[in-house]
Amino acid sequence: MEPLTEVPTDLLRDDLSGKVVLVTGGGSGIGAAIAAAFGRYGAKVGIHYHHSDFQVVSACARGICTAGGEALPLQADFSSSFAVKEVIEKTIQHFGRLDVLVNNAGSMVARRTLAEVDDDFIDQVFNLNARSVVTACQSALPVFSTQDRGCIINVGSISARTGGSPGSSIYSASKAFVSTLTRSLARELADRHIRVNAISPGTIDTTFHERFSSLDKLEKTRKGIPLQRLGVAEDCAGTALYLAAESLSGYVTGQIIEVNGGQLMA
Repeated sequence: MEPLTEVPTDLLRDDLSGKVVLVTGGGSGIGAAIAAAFGRYGAKVGIHYHHSDFQVVSACARGICTAGGEALPLQADFSSSFAVKEVIEKTIQHFGRLDVLVNNAGSMVARRTLAEVDDDFIDQVFNLNARSVVTACQSALPVFSTQDRGCIINVGSISARTGGSPGSSIYSASKAFVSTLTRSLARELADRHIRVNAISPGTIDTTFHERFSSLDKLEKTRKGIPLQRLGVAEDCAGTALYLAAESLSGYVTGQIIEVNGGQLMA
């Protein structure tokens, strides 16, 4: 069965059309699917990317514009806090506001056993996966507070709860940080009408796993998933739309939503 990527109603378009959304790590994989999904419903989308091919990002931007939205590609290395702040500022300067921040940028960087981990590696992983989320949320806070409304969607990982597979301990810990930060900020920012939630993808068949997982490992994982398939990036897009739409999730905050085909059940 093909994943449901569109809601057969005008409800989402009424809610999301014209909203300004920034998707970090939006040049490929889950981020690109989320950016495209918002574009289909008329949102104005900032697409942050780092290593992605500019032609691919441009194609995504054209698709958003063709669907009636607007797009702004923004290249930056999110291991730098300065770069994170600059992307937030450019998005607000260009569109005049920010309604939804999707913190998706991240990477395992490399698989390393405990014996191979050093301070520099820990800094690389946490700067990209954890510190960038804190900085992005801080940078978006002034405009959210001025608007008296905002929505933050963090992208975590199933490994935040399972611990991941061998060699991913630091990455998994950084994603556990994101989950805890999500709950903490949901409490802290609720009185400013800022909702904070997270999507926790399971094993999604993207370039991430092409780089960090073998075909044998992926097939073994697939066999253990109740739905008997790996996820695709679009499987996460509907959850992002739901969390951004006040009419659907206005009473939802502080939640970590697992999107994993039954790979992990609460």
